[in-house]
Amino acid sequence: MPIRLLPPTLVNQIAAGEVVERPASAIKELVENALDAGSSRVDVVVAEGGQALISVTDDGCGMEPGQLELAVERHATSKLPDDDLVHIRHLGFRGEALPSIGSVARLTLTSRPRGADSAWSLSVEGGVKGQPVPAAHPPGTRVEVRDLFFATPARLKFLKAPRTELSHAVDVLERLAMAHPHVAFSLSDGARSVLKLAAHKGDRAQALLARLGAIIGRDFQDNAVELDAERDGVRLTGWAGLPTFNKGTSAYQYLFVNGRPVKDRLVIGAVKGAYQDVLSHDRHPVVALFVDVPADAVDVNVHPAKSEVRFREAGLVRGLIVSAIRHALAAAGHRTASTVSGAALGALGAAAAQRPSSAYQWQPSGPRPSQGQIWQSIAAQAPMSGLAESIPGLHLPPQAPVPEPAAPEVMDFPLGAARAQLHDTYIVAETRDGMIIVDQHAAHERLVLERMRLAMAEGGVRTQALLLPEVVELGEAGANRVAEAAEILAEIGLVVEGFGSGAVVVRETPAILGECDVQSMIRDLADDLAEWGEALKLKEKLVDVCATMACHGSVRAGRRLSIAEMNALLRQMEATPLSGQCNHGRPTHVTLGLNDIEKLFGRR
Repeated sequence: MPIRLLPPTLVNQIAAGEVVERPASAIKELVENALDAGSSRVDVVVAEGGQALISVTDDGCGMEPGQLELAVERHATSKLPDDDLVHIRHLGFRGEALPSIGSVARLTLTSRPRGADSAWSLSVEGGVKGQPVPAAHPPGTRVEVRDLFFATPARLKFLKAPRTELSHAVDVLERLAMAHPHVAFSLSDGARSVLKLAAHKGDRAQALLARLGAIIGRDFQDNAVELDAERDGVRLTGWAGLPTFNKGTSAYQYLFVNGRPVKDRLVIGAVKGAYQDVLSHDRHPVVALFVDVPADAVDVNVHPAKSEVRFREAGLVRGLIVSAIRHALAAAGHRTASTVSGAALGALGAAAAQRPSSAYQWQPSGPRPSQGQIWQSIAAQAPMSGLAESIPGLHLPPQAPVPEPAAPEVMDFPLGAARAQLHDTYIVAETRDGMIIVDQHAAHERLVLERMRLAMAEGGVRTQALLLPEVVELGEAGANRVAEAAEILAEIGLVVEGFGSGAVVVRETPAILGECDVQSMIRDLADDLAEWGEALKLKEKLVDVCATMACHGSVRAGRRLSIAEMNALLRQMEATPLSGQCNHGRPTHVTLGLNDIEKLFGRR
């Protein structure tokens, strides 16, 4: 069979298979073009999930008739003025989106440059380009895509239900909106408004937080800590949710590199490592991370849809993310998510709703109190004149002066002053504006773990020599990875060296691990080195072991504490980082505001 050149229409259709996977892919490309054009507002309309219609309208710089014709040509772009693929400063730059979409759909471009007195329109149907014609349109550009994949009907069977495709479109637009808080966005299905985001002005950090709150939810806005760190020219900003504010999936983890929304396994692993000892293994944190790196330090051209990137210094980026999140969480101290208190109040409200509505429905369930018990109860209350006369048969002893209660101690501490212990497990503390309930075991578990970590940092990791060195068969590639990481492993107490072809020998292990399955640990380590490039698994095991030891060495539930001991525990929590949650990610305390308590009793 002779070799031949493919016709341009077929070439564009093949490119469309890489660039335009579904309607949401087309929306992403078109909105990126609108943002590159300097728009302050982007409006998107879809019909039937985007298969019947996609319309993207912006108020950007617009295009002249000659530019319209070039825009639908393959590999035509205005975003590489010096033909430099290293220093890319725009979201879209490959010049494939419009011709690819036009080859599989009916595409219409209508645009008017700023300052021009008229607009022009150009149509492309199934790869066949028309001529520019005059049109009516305000300054900016409108791109209409109708009958997506009509020219490649085989692709239609891979589309999901319109509602599913619409949800993908919402996700794409929300991610782009997060990175551009000063731009207004809207999405409509023609009948109703699906998404409407106003532009936020002023400081970028606060505008960004407001935009994240509008998309992720107000709870995230109230329960996130700010990130701002820089190392060797790489800067990380954004917001990370408190450990007690978490989700059941990792879908709420957002990453942006130089303003571009991307998905990267390295960053997901970094986020997991940052939260590893403050979050349960089946829960996931909520984060929005914005990484700014020099253009020549990241490759954004490794994926046709530009959804993946490759960092030149991946370890640097990962280390920056882990350290920045950990420092921010540590600075939050004993703070817990407000949603924890909300859940507690909700449970209390539900319990109150199940109680009888009338006080007259009460029936005594125990023995009748004696007159002495009645007197003790009354003596603790304010004197009531005529009480003896009002209760027939009740004879009270002469009233003794009731001593004035001791002046309450100062409650200006963040966690207040201890008042009582319930069920030998929960400490009740009073604050100026409410009360706090502390789980004594969970709280002390965190305190013990942090002390252990500090001791490890100050004295290093003690090692134990194996009586019989352990030889682990890993295969050639795995053994090489472990041997190359020998210096890093030695720093955390694991002494290994190469042992012939495809094997390593383990001579020392961290003493804190005690007896462990060296074979399984080294194999897991070799797998993780292939994925992450550094010895993270062992560090995670060390932290897990520390957490287990802290759990067994802390104040147990069921132990009676004195008021002094309870107050000492509260003061230590205030001075200890990450004390808002235990080693397993559960909250250590719940805060109930006075206003909320009064609402429970109908006082407000």
